[in-house]
Amino acid sequence: MAKKLSIFDKIKNKAKSALNMENKEELQAEEQVLNPENDIQAENTATEETAETSKAEALQVELAELKDKYLRLYSDFDNFRKRTAKEKLDMIQSASAGVIKDVLPVIDDIERAIANAQEGEITEGISLIFNKLQQTLAAKGLKAMDAKGEVFNPDLHEAITQFPAPSEEDKGKVFDVIEKGYYLNDKVLRFAKVVVAN
Repeated sequence: MAKKLSIFDKIKNKAKSALNMENKEELQAEEQVLNPENDIQAENTATEETAETSKAEALQVELAELKDKYLRLYSDFDNFRKRTAKEKLDMIQSASAGVIKDVLPVIDDIERAIANAQEGEITEGISLIFNKLQQTLAAKGLKAMDAKGEVFNPDLHEAITQFPAPSEEDKGKVFDVIEKGYYLNDKVLRFAKVVVAN
């Protein structure tokens, strides 16, 4: 009988442990139903992950904006640097423009004197000095305009008067040059004063 009791006790214990296991599972299921905190924790975790994802996206957008801003600022600075260098070069090239412009009437007078002088009045030495002056000014970028026979261009020529054209081909062209025009570094320093055939 003792043997039967011990077997019975074993069966009883197994039944109790099985019941305890079922009860535990039921209790856990009931706790999940009754205890919404677990769901809230799961929702909070999902919300945190979503917030982190949206935060990362916002940071990427901000980074892209900052990169774009940096590139624009860099290109603006590069353009400023190039423009400043060009302006400096132009200023250096045309720094002597005022002095050269003041010397032009003297050159005109010397040219008129040479053109109207009689044989032997102007020595060869004066002609050499004048040629040297012209070469020095040419080295600084001064260049005379060839206006006679060219089509009248208001960007280069200043019309003093008009003259009846001897032929149809000469209409609208420069007939005579009263005062020579000059370029300094390919920019007009003085407009040519001309007579236009009409």
